[in-house]
Amino acid sequence: MFKRLFWLGAGIATGLVLAAKAQSYVKAHTPDGARQFVLGPDQDNVTIRTLAALWEDFNAAREARERELTGRYLNGR
Repeated sequence: MFKRLFWLGAGIATGLVLAAKAQSYVKAHTPDGARQFVLGPDQDNVTIRTLAALWEDFNAAREARERELTGRYLNGR
């Protein structure tokens, strides 16, 4: 169990580091027009915007599933 948690954490940490390195490479080595196409006009908050969008998508899916289960089991549908 602890081995799996360790490797899961190591994989997540590695992914975060690689994503940050790739983003800084793109910022440093691309012209402004291409960089705006890849990262958007607000280049300083790409990570925050991405995480916020993922969280909103997760919550929307969770709430839809909750409504479905509530309707199925509590209302007898």
